[in-house]
Amino acid sequence: MTATTRVISVSVPVQDQDKAIEFYTQTLGCDLVTDMELWPGVRLVEVRPPRSSVSLLLLPPDSEIPVAVRLGTTDADEAHARLTAAGATVHNDEPLRWEGVPPMFAFADGDGNTLVYLEEGELTGA
Repeated sequence: MTATTRVISVSVPVQDQDKAIEFYTQTLGCDLVTDMELWPGVRLVEVRPPRSSVSLLLLPPDSEIPVAVRLGTTDADEAHARLTAAGATVHNDEPLRWEGVPPMFAFADGDGNTLVYLEEGELTGA
């Protein structure tokens, strides 16, 4: 059975990503890890406290990237099959496979909280 390996990141909904970068880096002392446009109109901003292995994704509430807790898993396909068989609400028909990122999929816990599994491996630094 696949395992949940770690918490990778937690999303924080923000109205203005530039102001959020300023606050999280200048006021809180976080490091800016990522600031990039994933596709037109979709910006990914990631900050991390200096001694933390968990990042914060600063996302607009209406972002196409889900506001979620991102967890590592050893095998995204097996985790997807296990959650689907257990009757969990799985938001993707199969793990997403995009160039340059690990296989991933979104699902919900019993209270409707969005979670994302990302397969651990070379691309996630595991």
